[in-house]
Amino acid sequence: MTTIHAKSALLDDGWAQNVRLTLADGKISEIAIGVAAEPQDDSRDVVLPALANVHSHAFQRAMAGLAETRGPADDSFWSWRTTMYRFALSMTPEHVEATAAQLYMEMLEAGYSRVGEFHYLHNDKDGALYGDIAEMAGRIGAASTETGINLTLLPVFYAHSGFGGQTPIDGQRRFIHSIDSYVRLMEACSRLVSSLPRAVLGIAPHSLRAATAEELREILPLAKSGPVHIHVSEQIKEVEDCIAFSGARPVEWLLGNMPVDDRWCLIHATHMTGEETRGMARSGATAGLCPITEANLGDGVFNASLFLSEGGRYGLGSDSNILISVSEELRVLEYSQRLTLRARNVIADPGGSTGRKLFEQARIGGNAALQCDTGLRIGGDADIVALDRSAAPYVEEDKVLDHWIFAGGIAVDAVWAGGCKQVEGGRHIKRTAITSRFRKAMADLQQQ
Repeated sequence: MTTIHAKSALLDDGWAQNVRLTLADGKISEIAIGVAAEPQDDSRDVVLPALANVHSHAFQRAMAGLAETRGPADDSFWSWRTTMYRFALSMTPEHVEATAAQLYMEMLEAGYSRVGEFHYLHNDKDGALYGDIAEMAGRIGAASTETGINLTLLPVFYAHSGFGGQTPIDGQRRFIHSIDSYVRLMEACSRLVSSLPRAVLGIAPHSLRAATAEELREILPLAKSGPVHIHVSEQIKEVEDCIAFSGARPVEWLLGNMPVDDRWCLIHATHMTGEETRGMARSGATAGLCPITEANLGDGVFNASLFLSEGGRYGLGSDSNILISVSEELRVLEYSQRLTLRARNVIADPGGSTGRKLFEQARIGGNAALQCDTGLRIGGDADIVALDRSAAPYVEEDKVLDHWIFAGGIAVDAVWAGGCKQVEGGRHIKRTAITSRFRKAMADLQQQ
């Protein structure tokens, strides 16, 4: 049992002072307000619930910063994708595990306590299945165990290169599964997840271009009661190709043909009409927004203002993992809205804090998308972030969030995941060993 005393804590029903939290069995078992710290308490300044990272491709952390040289023509998402394919073809299971551990360590240091791993690097370098069909998923599980991050594993079904069941290209060979092999993969992943504390299993049809309608209907039952994640409407070309093939836009097609509900997370959903945006909000699906990656890849800007006004919810993801930062993801999300609408404090409620609204919406959407329950309340997950506001001791309550997100200075001090402290003084407790192994993996990859 662990007890944390905070001078200030963001509880589910608002800010409170001199709060004592008792953690037991991965949950918050007791909360006392207006009390002094006791000798055994872990005393902190400001504590918040940790966030869930709803969308990650762990292996791509190894290529962060390595795709920022312009090619001979205009660069785009599609030229970046070609570079990513080449990189993916070079990684061994050991490389993937070392990269995932480095990434998950960085996520914890940033204030995430759970990751939704949209896992599609399945096969051996030649495209053959490993003897253990879940070899790569096992490496993801091992990295989550080593770092202490909670895992929602989302094995990807990826069968085609384009709409209408087009034959996969050679660069996709490590991603590809048939229905039969995907069933076996899900069975193996179910066994894996059952061995990991607090882990959740869902499914992830990669996209409408990578899975046909018939395949989608066949694999959906494999999710059982777990989450369903899918890339959708990330790029204009994807929208145009979907219209050419089906006569409908991607989100329009999904809402009209699939049982989209509150278990679904539509990743990006960048290019939607107003009607699609309203329909998605009404469906209960979560928007999986990845603002840093969406900016890095030139995807476009999600219509957050309309979506939220219609009751929609979003979660926050780091996708390509070019940079891991809770505060910057939230800042880029708000600033993209400001640049598009030429307005300020777009996501905030009238009279309310922008930082508070950004953070709370990401928490609520993350819980829904990854089937977790973060929040400082009795029975909530013991996933907690302590902030250090020594650089700005004059800010209080919602201004702490505003300052953290928009002004800098305030930093993550400590993080608990499942009630276990994994970050102290802004550094993961296993940082030295994890980073050493990652650097060795990167040196090896650079020589290939």
